[in-house]
Amino acid sequence: MAPEFMREKHIEYIQSLDKKQDELEYWLSEHLRMSGVYWGLMALDLMGARDALPREDVIEYVKSCQHPNGGFGANPGHDPHLLYTLYAVQILFIQGALDTIDANLVAKFVTSLQDPETGTVRGDLAGDEVDTRFVYAAMQCLSILDKLDQFDVAKSVEYIDQCKNYDGGYGLVPGAESHAGQIFTCLGALSIANRLDLVDKDLLSWWLCERQVPSGGLNGRPEKLPDVCYSWWVLSSLAILGRLDWIDRQKLREFILDAQDDELGGIADRKGDMVDVYHTHFGIAGLSLLGFENLEAVNPVYCLPERLMGRLKR
Repeated sequence: MAPEFMREKHIEYIQSLDKKQDELEYWLSEHLRMSGVYWGLMALDLMGARDALPREDVIEYVKSCQHPNGGFGANPGHDPHLLYTLYAVQILFIQGALDTIDANLVAKFVTSLQDPETGTVRGDLAGDEVDTRFVYAAMQCLSILDKLDQFDVAKSVEYIDQCKNYDGGYGLVPGAESHAGQIFTCLGALSIANRLDLVDKDLLSWWLCERQVPSGGLNGRPEKLPDVCYSWWVLSSLAILGRLDWIDRQKLREFILDAQDDELGGIADRKGDMVDVYHTHFGIAGLSLLGFENLEAVNPVYCLPERLMGRLKR
């Protein structure tokens, strides 16, 4: 029998994260600060505790990470990057504060990262790292800002289609092996672009449901250990494809709940390991998709509260 969902302890755990500034770990993880705010805020929202973090402080912090070119860094003083720009936009969307930033300026930064010839998207202005994560991040960010018309969607959709493999999955770049995380980003981007017709839904769904191992957990690719975070990457993809019933949902629920710290709160990658806000967020988001624990509904494409999706002009 699975343990109970430790809602109150998870709320307390997330609230405690910003109170550890005297610990070395806090400063070693500053490059994840914007991500952590998003993960924590989303987990709290899904648990019905969206006011557990002070709204104005969150908004002020996010805005302090913005650069003159419109992009956001992981923390004040960090270079602007597409992923942190998306997290910033998601946070402000959840807080109903998108009107506090210049959407056109942010969109200009995001669109500057797209290669008009190939449809690929870079993570930042300085580097040449490209993969399907950044296509998804750019398209979601612009979709939330209602600026997707400033992006060459068709060109990036062509690029994503080049990343499709014989097993129905998608990789980081063309020719790379299928991976559950990349499959989610590709399906998310194709869903935003209304091009899920390019997906071999049955073939991909079989690949995804085969990620469930005897413990009930999901892995990201064959022969790897199960990890709570794939309770999102795999499950959201199955939700987008309308195939949530292709896995044993009860066993996955038990795997997630077994990874909780029942004393201090938080969820780990698997039972017995240290908890962190990343796995706490994705574990709770997975439970939301499964329909357990009386959680708020999460949108599988945007990883945002479903109740807020009516704000988008889709």
